[in-house]
Amino acid sequence: MARGNPVHNESEDEQLPHRITVVGRGIPSSFELTVAGDIEMIAGNPVEEATIVSESTAEGAIEVGVQQFRFSERLANIHTVDWNGEEGAETESTPTVHVNYGISKR
Repeated sequence: MARGNPVHNESEDEQLPHRITVVGRGIPSSFELTVAGDIEMIAGNPVEEATIVSESTAEGAIEVGVQQFRFSERLANIHTVDWNGEEGAETESTPTVHVNYGISKR
């Protein structure tokens, strides 16, 4: 079931206790995050950030800055690709992705 509002809602902190942080490295890159549960973007504007958030997947592009997401259950997959299609493990140009479990408050 897709959430009506893909942006973080303070009242859902306990339902979405885990956090994913995507950090851009100054080079245009793409990412896709899939969880076994629900995912929402924290703050930010998904339209301005060119980020698509649906039921259990978030995907978008990042060059600089940070995008954060909260999710329930467990992480299923992270896929990153840099500007010329190189996979995350093969290049240092793709964004850094940090996963924290059990973050119940900001």
